[in-house]
Amino acid sequence: MPKPTKHILVIRLSAMGDVAMTVPVLMAFTEQYPDVKLTVLTREFFKPLFRDLENVSVFHADVKGKHKDVFGLWKLSKELKKLGIDAVADLHNVLRSNILKFFLFGIKCVQIDKGRTEKKALTTGVIFKQLKTTQQRYADVFEKLGFKLELSSPSFPEQSKLNNKTLTIVGNDTLKWIGIAPFAAFESKMYPLDLIKEVISTLSKTYKILLFGGGQQEVEILNNFQNSFDNVINLAGKLSLSEELDVISNLDIMLSMDSANAHLAATLGKKVITIWGVTHPFSGFAPLNQPEDYALLTDRTKYTKIPTSIYGNKYPENYKEASRSISSKTIVDKIESII
Repeated sequence: MPKPTKHILVIRLSAMGDVAMTVPVLMAFTEQYPDVKLTVLTREFFKPLFRDLENVSVFHADVKGKHKDVFGLWKLSKELKKLGIDAVADLHNVLRSNILKFFLFGIKCVQIDKGRTEKKALTTGVIFKQLKTTQQRYADVFEKLGFKLELSSPSFPEQSKLNNKTLTIVGNDTLKWIGIAPFAAFESKMYPLDLIKEVISTLSKTYKILLFGGGQQEVEILNNFQNSFDNVINLAGKLSLSEELDVISNLDIMLSMDSANAHLAATLGKKVITIWGVTHPFSGFAPLNQPEDYALLTDRTKYTKIPTSIYGNKYPENYKEASRSISSKTIVDKIESII
């Protein structure tokens, strides 16, 4: 009779949105199987994402340093074996994680089925239907390890208390807070900046707008928005990831592209409005537990090839600003109907 599984290694190294989508799945796991320990192998920067999870540890994979290349992965496997893991849930399924699993021979390993064939059918127009969500694909891995998960009634952490540094930046007033994250990995997933400026201009007359982003160019754009309107604060570059999560947990609503901030907010139980350019929720990457009408979609009667890709990295040139077909008034009206 096989020994019961008591300690699972969970592999998900990048990117932030994909890592964030593991959090509600792991939350469900810890609630439904409290006697099983989880160790998440991920980048050090992502550690705050798992701060609210009971019985979950984070192991830092230094993939650009001591755990780089095949020899580095062998060293990593030696370190991981010392933890006493009984099974591996590979939620990444890339070359790096597959090499690592080879070095962990003798330990039961299950990897995610990314559904590449059906995703290709979706982006080439063969099918147009809702595919399995990424969160459910993660849950399927645990089911194959013997742990069936129920994701329909997620739990969320309590609203965070803001530290003095953060309070100094965001201020203290009675306005409702709207988070806006206007950037994404590819321009084709972004709402045109002139239109997002219209959204900010309208909403800032009634609500406090907190802007999220990163990198020098994004900071400059967001500073311009902050300097153009009252009640607008750019948080980019001012807070740690943990402090940003604290702010997100205090939002009344988040407006995001198809990007990581949508998943961060959903993980914290926030209402999330998403804007979709050349990608589409049918691919399975919508934030968890959000009503279908919270996803604002590009006009497919005009842009018939959407989704042109899963990640937004492939599209016809004239699709680059496809989301311009969503009016700024549509976005404002949706937010005001919810908030």
